[in-house]
Amino acid sequence: MMPKTAGRDHGQMTLEAPLEPAGLVSGSIILTLDGEMPVEHLLPGDRVVTRDTGMAELKSVHRHQWRGRAVRILAGSLGDTRPDRDVVLPETQQVLVRDWRAKALFGLRQVAAPAGALLDGEFITCEGMMTMILHELRFESSHIIYADGLELIAPSLNMRVAEPG
Repeated sequence: MMPKTAGRDHGQMTLEAPLEPAGLVSGSIILTLDGEMPVEHLLPGDRVVTRDTGMAELKSVHRHQWRGRAVRILAGSLGDTRPDRDVVLPETQQVLVRDWRAKALFGLRQVAAPAGALLDGEFITCEGMMTMILHELRFESSHIIYADGLELIAPSLNMRVAEPG
């Protein structure tokens, strides 16, 4: 039996996939080596630009309908031009935060946090329950991808992500 322990912060970040459904809504713009592409046009084998390794080959795209709480992040609210337009995400989608919010909310220099943990009621708001088509991008290992100017966590193939239900 493995004990449940909290991780240590050594100035590095561990990428963990959420245990709840996460992903990007149709129309989200992903940065690839072929340029910016809508998430719904991505296919296995496409090369996606990542923050952590420069480039990663997309292994699979899982599309499904999901109903849950949505979070709206207004353009420019997570830094200059981040995101570059208003973005709606499921509250469980992990977002890399590297500004004052990481220190103020989590006591860390940078942190991967679910979008729902960033709510401030003004620039990052809860949109309530929504039904959305989510596009989960999966790679050989977890990566930080660029979507609509945000840095988001994309899980690896072998990480368990709960199916909607």
